Amino acid sequence: MTAGHSIKSGIVPEIEKKQRLDAALAGLFDDLSRERIKQLITNGNLLIEGATCTDPSSKKCAGRAFALTVPEQIDGPAQAQNIPLDVVYEDDHLIIVNKPAGLVVHPAAGHRDGTLVNALLYHCNGQLSRMDEPTRPGIVHRIDKDTSGLMVAAKTDRAHDGLAALFATHDIERRYLAICNGRPNPPSATIEGNIGRSNTHRKKMAVVGDDKGKAAITHYTIKTPLNGATLIECALETGRTHQVRVHMAHIGHSLIGDPLYGTRRKSLLASRKDIQFCRQALHAATLGFVHPISEKKLLFNCNFPSDMQELFSKLRV
Repeated sequence: MTAGHSIKSGIVPEIEKKQRLDAALAGLFDDLSRERIKQLITNGNLLIEGATCTDPSSKKCAGRAFALTVPEQIDGPAQAQNIPLDVVYEDDHLIIVNKPAGLVVHPAAGHRDGTLVNALLYHCNGQLSRMDEPTRPGIVHRIDKDTSGLMVAAKTDRAHDGLAALFATHDIERRYLAICNGRPNPPSATIEGNIGRSNTHRKKMAVVGDDKGKAAITHYTIKTPLNGATLIECALETGRTHQVRVHMAHIGHSLIGDPLYGTRRKSLLASRKDIQFCRQALHAATLGFVHPISEKKLLFNCNFPSDMQELFSKLRV
């Protein structure tokens, strides 16, 4: 057991060999619903014979050993906290912020407070959408803890529904600035590859077969060639977990500083002892969409933060 988690292990029952995996496991535990188990499996929290299994509908696991990692549940709603926010735009329906690297988006096991949600609750005087979702009010989309940049949150349920629809139909303009290892070739290209949970690492995503995962499309363009690295702009057609990081690593150009998808041996940082950069060099620089209430076109851009600017400057020498 690790802090904030418990491990449930045993043998998948053979009561009915054609029974779905989530249903079979739900019959073993009184404290976990089938829906909760399905979510845990999809999130990569289940090992079957030591290998990650992300298919809750699998009917081939009867009689095999399993280990299910169950994160600690967060009790009670998130509380407002006076955490400074860089507000780019705000009206009665939504708010756009420039999230700093290191700020978790919403409370979860290991991060009960000090999150963007806690800050938004304070700034908006508790006026956020989906207040019946205790740990995620206002949250329509997320960016990783150690990725900086633009995020939109909803203040009303009507705006939330409208924004969610825009994300679902990919009618949101999102562009990221990233500094990757090496020089991608060609200088501008489209990366297509379904993204799903890695079979070997529970916390990682990976490019998987066409019959697995979710479709993902990233368009990259070289902005500035650097010494041993490249500043690129990535435009997303889809918004999959870790999409830019996974796709760039997949083509052999992982992001500088990426602790999950970078290979230290092949990273520029391994040879540049003068550079210390301890997160993925990724910044959500552009966010644009049609306002779901006013129907006005909104488009925002923000420069990358000081740590990425310093990295860029050192690599440009």
